[in-house]
Amino acid sequence: MLYHLFEYLKEFVDFPGIGLFRYISVRSVASVVIALLVTITMGKFIIAKLKKHQVTDHNIKVGDTANGKSGTPTMGGIIIIVALLIPVLLLCNLTNIYVQLLIVSTLWLAFIGLLDDLLKLRRKAGKGNNKFVRLLGKFQRKDKDGMKGQLKIIGQVGLGLIVGLSLYFSDEAVICEITPGPAEDARTEIVDNRPHYVKHVKSTKTTIPFLKDNLFDYSWLSPVKGEPGAKIGWVIYILVAIFIVTFVSNGTNLTDGRDGLATGTVAIVGVTLGVLAYLSGHIVYAQYLNIMYIPNSGEMVVFMSGFIGALIGFLWYNTYPAQVFMGDVGSLTLGGIIAVFALIIRVELLLLILCGIFLAESASVIIQRFWYRRTRIRATKALIKEGKYHKGDVVAGERVFVRAPLHDHFIYNRADVAGRILLKKPKDPTAEPKVVVRFWIISILLAVLTIITLKIR
Repeated sequence: MLYHLFEYLKEFVDFPGIGLFRYISVRSVASVVIALLVTITMGKFIIAKLKKHQVTDHNIKVGDTANGKSGTPTMGGIIIIVALLIPVLLLCNLTNIYVQLLIVSTLWLAFIGLLDDLLKLRRKAGKGNNKFVRLLGKFQRKDKDGMKGQLKIIGQVGLGLIVGLSLYFSDEAVICEITPGPAEDARTEIVDNRPHYVKHVKSTKTTIPFLKDNLFDYSWLSPVKGEPGAKIGWVIYILVAIFIVTFVSNGTNLTDGRDGLATGTVAIVGVTLGVLAYLSGHIVYAQYLNIMYIPNSGEMVVFMSGFIGALIGFLWYNTYPAQVFMGDVGSLTLGGIIAVFALIIRVELLLLILCGIFLAESASVIIQRFWYRRTRIRATKALIKEGKYHKGDVVAGERVFVRAPLHDHFIYNRADVAGRILLKKPKDPTAEPKVVVRFWIISILLAVLTIITLKIR
C-alpha cells in the first residue's frame, strides 16, 4: 500500500526520498525489519492468548513431557503469517502476478493448516454440541488427530493447480530470451544506460543443476511435437507443480518436530531462494550467470524478505525450550511458500538439493513404515507356520531408525524402543538443541551448494 501511495504521490509532488520505494533493495530491508519487529512485539500477546484458551499441543511425544513441553501452546504459525502479510501489503507491488500468487498460497495453506489444528483441538476438547464443532467433525479423521488425509491432499493439489494454471494463462508470467541485438518481436530494456534486447515467451522451461546447457523443457517429455506438444508440456508442468507443492509442504510438516528445526531450516532455504529470485529478475546478472531472466520476479524478494524476517522473529520464541509451536498452520504454509516461490523462478528441480533436509525427513518416514510393516507381516507368517500365533497377538516388526522422522532417530534412546533397529549409530541419544543446530549447518551447506551450481555449469 505504501508502495502504491508513493508511486501515486510522485506524479504530483517531488521531495527527497520519495523515489526510494521504487528500489527493491530499500523495500526488502524495510520488509525484514517490519516483519521482525511485528513478530517480536506481537508474539508475546498471541502466545498469551493461545495459553489462555488452552490451545496447547496435546500430542506431545514420549519423553518430551519431562522437558516441560506438555503445556506449550501451538498454532504459533499465526504469528509468522501475520508478520509476513503486514510488510507484504505495505511494501510490495500488489499488481505483480507473482506476489499475488504468493499471497494466495499463504492464505490457502494457512486455512488448511488452521483447520487441521482446530480438528486436533476438537478431539482434545470432545465432540460438543456447538454447530461449528459438529461441522468440523465432518472433516476429521476417525480415531485419529487432525483433518482427513484425503482432504489435506485435495487442498494441496488445488493450490498446485492454481499456480500452474496461473503461470499458463497470465500474460505477465513469461521468461525472456536475451538476444545479442535487435530482432523481430524483441523488446528493448535500458539498464545502466545500456540497451538489452529480449523476447517475452511463454515456456515450460526450468533449471537443472550442474549441466552446462542447464535448461530443461517439460514439453520434451511430450510424445508429440509442435503446438500440441507445447500444450502437453504445460499439462506435465502443472502435474509437477502439484507434486512439488504437496511434497514440500508435507516435508516441512514432518520437519516441524523439534524446537526451531523447521523455522531455521526454512529461513535458510528462503534466503537462498531470495538470492536466486533477485538474480533472475535482473537482466545483467541473469545474462552474466547464464540463467533465465524472469521479468518482475525481483519483486518477490520483498515478499521473501518479510518471510525471512518473520521466521527469524519467530525463532525468538521457538528456540529450545520453545514457548510456542508453529502447528500445521505454520508448517504447511511455510512449505507451500517455498514450493510456489521455486516454481515461479523455475528452480523447482534445485529443491532436491536445497530442501535436502525435507527430502531426508520424508524418506525416513516412508522407509520406516514400509520396513516395519513388511517385517511385521513376515514375522506373523513365521509364527503362524510354527503354530505359535494366536489371534490378537501383537507382533512387532523391525525398525530402520530408532524413530522417524530422521531427527528423532538421533534424539531418542534406543533402549526405549522395542524390537530390532537396523541402524546401529548413534548408540546414545543426542541433545535436541545439538541435533537442531547440526541440521541447520547441513541446510547451510546445501544452500551454498545450490548457489554454487550457478557457476559449476
